[in-house]
Amino acid sequence: MSSHTSPNTHANNTYMLNNAIHRLRENRVLLPQFSQLGSPDRIPSHILSALRDIDPDEPHPLNLWRVHWYNDETRRGIQNVPAHLVLGSEVTGIPSPIVVLLGARFPMISAHKVLAAYGCLVPRLVNGEFDPTQHRALWPSTGNYCRGGVAISRILGCRGVAILPAGMSAERFAWLKRWVLEESDIICTPGTESNVKEIYDKCNELRLDPQNVILNQFAEYGNYLVHHHLTGKAMADVIHSHPGLQARAFVSATGSAGTLAAGDFLKEHLGTKIVAVEAAECPTLLANGFGEHNIQGIGDKHVPLIHNVMNTDFVAAISDRSTDALHVLFNHKDGQRYLIERRGVAPKMVDALANLGFSAICNILAAKKTAQYLRLKETEAVVTVATDSAAMYVSEIPKNQARLFPKGFDSISAAETYGQHMLAVSTDLLCELSLRDRERIFNLGYFTWVEQQGVPLAQFEERRDQRFWQKLRAQVPQWDEAILSLNQRTGMLA
Repeated sequence: MSSHTSPNTHANNTYMLNNAIHRLRENRVLLPQFSQLGSPDRIPSHILSALRDIDPDEPHPLNLWRVHWYNDETRRGIQNVPAHLVLGSEVTGIPSPIVVLLGARFPMISAHKVLAAYGCLVPRLVNGEFDPTQHRALWPSTGNYCRGGVAISRILGCRGVAILPAGMSAERFAWLKRWVLEESDIICTPGTESNVKEIYDKCNELRLDPQNVILNQFAEYGNYLVHHHLTGKAMADVIHSHPGLQARAFVSATGSAGTLAAGDFLKEHLGTKIVAVEAAECPTLLANGFGEHNIQGIGDKHVPLIHNVMNTDFVAAISDRSTDALHVLFNHKDGQRYLIERRGVAPKMVDALANLGFSAICNILAAKKTAQYLRLKETEAVVTVATDSAAMYVSEIPKNQARLFPKGFDSISAAETYGQHMLAVSTDLLCELSLRDRERIFNLGYFTWVEQQGVPLAQFEERRDQRFWQKLRAQVPQWDEAILSLNQRTGMLA
């Protein structure tokens, strides 16, 4: 976190830490350590027992102990293996299984971005760099991360401010209105998914107020670290639960690049390839391109500071026309009937497909593209993630149906959609990255972070070396020690 070491800085950090201790004691908050969230069998039994009577969608302090991948179907208990789908050939048309972790099991926002929010704010809190009695936590996002940030802020007893494009789904704004302390804590910026720079511009304007602390998921290394340590481990646990199955590739839409950090873990431990995915309508990594699209939640037109570009093996692009069309197929009765009766997909799997959000469908299509390129067999899997569920996009279904199927959606439309957007997926818009390709993408980030956002050039450049990322990962055990110390001082351990 902060590198300042002057006496005044230490005194100020001590003052803010004391205020944090007072606020957490007042709100009866016991912070889970990251090692406990990565291995929920380490969660104290009395907390697990108490959680059975707590609604996973309320702002209760104990819901922090559900910010992990191991929640069961009720989201009130835990299970040994994270919730996931294994998509077989009856769904994808290829022999290689696609394994999808389900982010909808997370508490409060039903999306795994609440984990990223916890990983960004709590390290600042326990290190005396955030004062919940004075600071406002500002969460720039294209939807789910700012919801996670508002939820974490509310539990920790501080003001959480969501900053997101005005064109995001209605469900995101409905959720935020229920959770923010004041409606003015929802700040809308121009545009849609592609307009990340406009979010940054608003943050730079708000940064002038010293009470505002910007928790930019695209630049907060806490986002990278929680996904490396926790999401990466969860994915490895899933693979190990399927004897004989080998994880050959990990696929994730870029977004903030936090989830991509799980690929670094999997590459180190299982030898997987890492595939970064973006919208074909805005092929920034693939072709230095630009544009707008509707795959909400993946971000674009820049390279996140926390993206370990030099460790990325592939870039793939998926069209929002495919994600929108398949979203209609998965959620329409004629589409579901087609999958069951004509494709032989089990009804339980069809029900599960209806829960996939836009970015989840995008990831699955990119996973299929990757499997085809690598010519994977039945025992070789591609692993990916469903950040959220279709619950965040209910209002988008009639829009997409009217736009893509103006004459109505029926069994013929279902067959055409499945054939065009699932079976016909090919290896186009997929680039296996050479060293020169990685350097090109890395250098593209200069214009956002050094020229626009003022990151010192030396700090930007040090990210080329894998030793930088390895050293970074050593911070998590230190955070756990600081969390334990703070919990002892609040008295909540008792």
